[in-house]
Amino acid sequence: MSRYKRATLDEDVLVDSTGDDIYPSSAMQVTLQQGAGPRCWAGKSQTERRLLVLVCSLTVALFFSLITAGIFYKKTHPGVCLTEPCITVASAVMGALDRSVDPCHDFYDFACGGWVKSNPLPEGKSRWSPFSSLWERNMAVMKHLMENTTRTGLSKAELKAQRYYHACMNEEKIEKLGAQPLQELINQTGGWALTGSWDKDNFQEVLRTVSASYRCSPFFTVFVSTDSKSSNSNVIQVDQSGLGLPSRDYYLNKTANAKYLNAYLDFLVELGVLLGGSVETSRSMMKEIVDFETTLANITVPQEERRDEELIYHKIQAKDLKTLAPEVDWIPFLTDVFAPVAINDSEPVVVYAKDYIQKVSDLIAHTNKSILNNYMIMKVVRKMVSILDQKFQDAEQRFFEVMYGTRKSCTPRWKLCISDTDSALGFALGALFVKTTFAEDSKAIAEDMVAEIKWAFEDSLKYVGWMDQDTKKVAKEKADAIYNMVGYPKFIMDPNELDKVFNDFEVVSDLYFQNVMQYYNFSARVTADQLRKTPNRDQWSMTPPTVNAYYSPTKNEMVLPAGILQAPFYNRSLPKALNFGGIGVVIGHELTHAFDDQGREYDKDGNLRSWWKNSSVEAFKKQTKCMVEQYSNYSINKELLNGKHTLGENIADNGGLKAAYKAYVNWIAKNGEEASLPALGMTNHQLFFVGFAQVWCSVRTPESSHESVITDPHSPPRYRVIGSVSNSHEFSEHFGCKANAPMNPRHKCELW
Repeated sequence: MSRYKRATLDEDVLVDSTGDDIYPSSAMQVTLQQGAGPRCWAGKSQTERRLLVLVCSLTVALFFSLITAGIFYKKTHPGVCLTEPCITVASAVMGALDRSVDPCHDFYDFACGGWVKSNPLPEGKSRWSPFSSLWERNMAVMKHLMENTTRTGLSKAELKAQRYYHACMNEEKIEKLGAQPLQELINQTGGWALTGSWDKDNFQEVLRTVSASYRCSPFFTVFVSTDSKSSNSNVIQVDQSGLGLPSRDYYLNKTANAKYLNAYLDFLVELGVLLGGSVETSRSMMKEIVDFETTLANITVPQEERRDEELIYHKIQAKDLKTLAPEVDWIPFLTDVFAPVAINDSEPVVVYAKDYIQKVSDLIAHTNKSILNNYMIMKVVRKMVSILDQKFQDAEQRFFEVMYGTRKSCTPRWKLCISDTDSALGFALGALFVKTTFAEDSKAIAEDMVAEIKWAFEDSLKYVGWMDQDTKKVAKEKADAIYNMVGYPKFIMDPNELDKVFNDFEVVSDLYFQNVMQYYNFSARVTADQLRKTPNRDQWSMTPPTVNAYYSPTKNEMVLPAGILQAPFYNRSLPKALNFGGIGVVIGHELTHAFDDQGREYDKDGNLRSWWKNSSVEAFKKQTKCMVEQYSNYSINKELLNGKHTLGENIADNGGLKAAYKAYVNWIAKNGEEASLPALGMTNHQLFFVGFAQVWCSVRTPESSHESVITDPHSPPRYRVIGSVSNSHEFSEHFGCKANAPMNPRHKCELW
C-alpha cells in the first residue's frame, strides 16, 4: 500500500522538521553563537520568558508524541516490502491486473485482464495458464537433467530414465523404422482386414491381447484398486471405458459437433492409409468404426449420473461376470490381464457400470465380428500414434487443429520425450528433479501450511448450521485423520529402494517403440502384483515434478508434489497473502474434497459407508442444490455449464478459498500484519484474493472451451474464480462491494 510507504518515509521527515521551525531554532543558534547564556535570558521580559518556555515545552511534547505515534504506527502498519522478490512479484501482479474493470463487477477480468492481453496462446497450444507455464519450466529442468547429468553416481533407475529419454529422442531411428513396429504388432495379434486376411474366430484372443499386452480397453476397463467398501484391500474393478472422442456428447449431438466427427473420421482414414490400406478400404472401415462408437456412446452412462458411488458399487464374484456379460470369456480374460496372478471363480470383483456391461455384451453379440476386430485394432493404433514416425504425428496434429483449435506446431521433440519419460519413469526422473530443485525446508513449510488450513477447516465446522453435532464430531475426526504427503515419496531418495521399484523394467538404447511396449508389460505386472494386497498408503499417483495435487477418498490422503510447490503457487520470499491465496487454496481445495458430494460418502478410514445422520445428508443435498443451480447459470461462448457434473470441484473450490482465507487471518493474528507490496495500493487481504484469482488466469481456444464444458469435472477458470468469490462475504467486505453487485449477490451458496 503506497500510503504506508509514505507514512514510513514521513516519519523521518516529521522528526527532522521539529528542528526546522524558524523561530525557536534561529533563537537557539544565535544564543549558542553569541555565547550570551544567562545574560541573554536575564535581558528578556517576563512575558517573553514565559512564551519561550511554553514554545520549548510544546516542542518537546510534540517530539515525544510523534516518536510514540510512529512506534505505534509501525507496529500496526508494517509498511512496504521493498525486497527484490517483493518488487518483482508486485510488478507481476500489477501487470496481470486490468484496473479499468470494477472488481465487484467482474473479479476475473479485474485480476486477469492484463495477463490475458499479454499472453497470447503459444503455438501448438489449445490452452495456456500459470499451470502450463510452470510445467514448461519443470520440463526444461528435466531436459537439462536428462541431457547434462553425468552417468557417475546415478542409480540404475535414473540411468534407465536417461536411456528411455534418449531412445525417444533418436528420431533418425524412429523415422527409419516408420510404421513397421506397429504393423508387426498387428500381425502378431492376428492381422487386420484393412491390409489382409484375419482370423474371424479370434475375438476372445484379440480382446485378451489388446487388454493385457497393450493396455487398451476396447469395450470396458479392468484394473486393480482399493476396494471402496474395504479400504484395507485391493480388488479387481470393472467399469465402462472411454471412446475415441473425449465424450459421448460428440457422437450424440451430430449437428453441433459435425466438424469434430468429420475431422475424426478423416484422421482414422489417414491412419489406415499410413498402415498400408487403400483410401477406399480405409474410409469404408473407419466409417463403420465411428458408427460402432456412436452405438457405444448411446449406452455409455453420463458422468453426472455416476456421482453417487453408493448406487453404482456392485460387488460380485468373477464367475458372476459370465451371467452379467456372457459374450466375454471372463476367467481366461482376467487370467491374461493379471498374469502371473492366478484368478479363480470366487475372485471378488467390483463392477461400477452394471447396466453398461450388460448392454455392451448384447452389443458384442449383435455386431459383425469384423467390425469388432477392426475396432479393437484401431484402439491399439490410436494408442501408438505418438510413438511412431513423424507422418503419424502430423496426422494427429491435423486432427488436433480441428478438435482443440490448436495452430500448427513446431513443438520440439524433447517436450514429448520428457513428458513420456515422466509417465513411464517419473519417480526415477523425479528423484533427479527433487535433488536439483526442491529445498528440504520447503516441505516443512508446506506441511505447516497444511496444518494451518486443516485447523481453519475444522474450526469452521463449528459454525456449519445445517449439520448436526454428532456428524460434525465425526467429520472433524475425518479431517484430523487426513494423511498428508508433500513433495515426494521417501523411497525415491534411497537409490536401492528406487532401483527395486524399476528392477523388472528393461530399457534398451535406441529402440523407443520397444521400450514403450516394455513399459506396458511392466505396468501390467505392477498392477497384478497389487491384487489381494493391502494398499500402500505411501504409493503416489502423481510424479514429483507434476504441477497438480490430489485427494484420494479411499486412503483419506492428499498429495502435494514438489512440482506445484513453486511460484506462483508458493515461494518462501513472497508475502503470506500470496502463498495462502496460491498453494493455500490448493491445499484447502484438496482437503475439502474429503467432504464434497462424493468424498463425504467415505469415512476417515477410506471406507464407502453411511456415517452421516439422515438429517444432515438431506441438509447437505439442499445446500448443494444451490451450487448446482449457481454454476448451471454460467456459460462459456453461449454454452451453459453443467453444475451437476462439476459439483464436487465447485464445492472444493469454495471450501478451499474459505479455509485458506481463514488460515491467513489466523496467521496474522499470531504474527501481526505483514508488509504490503509496493505500488499496488492494495491491502494484503485484497492481495490474498487477487493471488487466488491470478493462479487461474488462462486463455483457451473456443474448441478447447467446448471440450472442457463437456468433459471436465472442473468449471472453466473464469468461473472457478467468479463462482468462489461471489459466495465469499469476506471478499465483498474487503473490496467494498455494494449489495447485489455481480460479485456480491444477496443470496450466496454456502456449504463448508
